[in-house]
Amino acid sequence: MNVTQAVQSRRSVRQFVDKPVEQAALRRVLEKAQRSPSGGNTQPWSAVIVTGDELARITAAIKAKAATAPLGEGGEYDIYPRGLDGRYEEQRRAVGKAMFDALGLTREDSAGRIAQMAKNWDSFGAPVQLFTYTRKYMGPPQWSDMGMWLQTVMLLLREEGLDSCAQEIWAMYGTYMRELLSIDDEHIFFCGMAIGYRDAEAAVNNFDVPRVQVSDVVRWEGFE
Repeated sequence: MNVTQAVQSRRSVRQFVDKPVEQAALRRVLEKAQRSPSGGNTQPWSAVIVTGDELARITAAIKAKAATAPLGEGGEYDIYPRGLDGRYEEQRRAVGKAMFDALGLTREDSAGRIAQMAKNWDSFGAPVQLFTYTRKYMGPPQWSDMGMWLQTVMLLLREEGLDSCAQEIWAMYGTYMRELLSIDDEHIFFCGMAIGYRDAEAAVNNFDVPRVQVSDVVRWEGFE
């Protein structure tokens, strides 16, 4: 698989098959991903990778927390900026609608939509979770570095035949996630990432996710 194929085949997978992931494959991915760029070679990312009984423990704990605080508790950053508007908000709403439409969940079916969102806590059936965090004093450039590392990981997972779903939703309970993962107060929790093998037939993995045209986001100067 070349880079283009990895980019084009990567998507946020929200239904995985019941198939274990070999630790050796994850080690290969993470060793290669350490070549990801970062300003000043700071490499500000840290992660905890969990599976098996440990993932089951975290899953049960976060489900219990979500039941008592469904709107979140202890979030350490805004997942979306306050006042998100224009095409950014339109795109966010559009992809959510496309997902629910693919599942046949109408706007009126609030129970069905909530049940679908709750599948986040089960990692959509994936057997592995990668939880990412960094030092609290890190700024926007270092958060960008974390994003580049995560993107590199996701593309390398495709090379291994694996899939992923980056999940900022776990950050709704950021301080509790740090407690569950034994991460000290000098760090801030960023996100989770479900890792496994996609269910290729699932409707939730096959709806179209459009991107804006390059001409809408890039201005060319000095080219003839």
